[in-house]
Amino acid sequence: MKGYLASVGVALVVLAADSFAQQASVKRDFESEIQAALQAAKTAAEFEFLGTLARTCLLPQSGGEDTRDNVPGYIANPASAPARGTWYAEPARVFDNLYFVGGKVHSAWVLTTRDGIILIDTIYPYNSEELIIGGMRKLGLDPKNIKYVLVSHAHGDHIGGAEMLQTRYGVRVVMGGPDWDWVAKYPNRYKTMAPKRDIAATDGMKITLGDTTVTIWLTPGHTPGTLSYTFTVLDRGRPVNVAYSGGTAFNFVNNTPDPGIRNFQTYIDSQKHMAAKAASTGATVLLSNHSEFDNAFNKNRMLAGRGDGPHPYELGADWVQRYFQVMQGCARAAQLKLEQRLVETAER
Repeated sequence: MKGYLASVGVALVVLAADSFAQQASVKRDFESEIQAALQAAKTAAEFEFLGTLARTCLLPQSGGEDTRDNVPGYIANPASAPARGTWYAEPARVFDNLYFVGGKVHSAWVLTTRDGIILIDTIYPYNSEELIIGGMRKLGLDPKNIKYVLVSHAHGDHIGGAEMLQTRYGVRVVMGGPDWDWVAKYPNRYKTMAPKRDIAATDGMKITLGDTTVTIWLTPGHTPGTLSYTFTVLDRGRPVNVAYSGGTAFNFVNNTPDPGIRNFQTYIDSQKHMAAKAASTGATVLLSNHSEFDNAFNKNRMLAGRGDGPHPYELGADWVQRYFQVMQGCARAAQLKLEQRLVETAER
């Protein structure tokens, strides 16, 4: 009997080893994994987030971050700035206490409180005067009441007016620590756009003004210091929770396995983090700093005909989650392509 059991044991060991060897020899089907990730993103986007899908899944990516310290053309030669007609948009009151003062492509938002104003993002230096300052005045708001400026990330289309606002009105400027470092590192790139270093955001930091609180979440990826936010607005007196996504496109190094795979993981982890915070607050509105992602420019025009109907920005909690699923799916597909390249290189 003992001999029989011993022989059975040996046979089982041999079978297990053979099975392991077979599994090890099976190659990953990267193409299937990539297509599954892309399909997950497309399914999540449906017809609501096509701009986000196109930007992160379909259009060519930058390949890497820009490390040049050149003065931007629109600063060196103001006449080269884009024509007004390409960027101008009318300001709009979107919720009782939230106003749009951005352009056709890039957004800025005014959150009013009983003790002053929180401004989210500042667009370019060549149009922040007209869009933000001029837009606020058109809406009956006084720019002198701006107390805080939250900069989602240190790209020229969002930090552009921060120096002007800090110098003119003495506002407090909040930005991610790594992006403050960028501003200091590249003085030419941020010429006329560089506020004096002020508040470096931490994850979960609360900016409270009067009766309103904006909670900051660190979502590195688009830039190392990208910030996203959750806060509450009022729609005809009814509280509505907002998730604000601070950075979307793949501006990091993404065309080589090292450090591309790690960079994509940072980006994916940030989207999961922000999705969890949006879920925990019950966010039903998704905002961004680009109209291609939240369709703000078109939704603002829909507000005029709203009547007693639903608010065009209020999509529901499920759709807010789907926004972050689009970003995760597209990033995972791109990450898988780099993993595939890494494996194929090792096999050569």
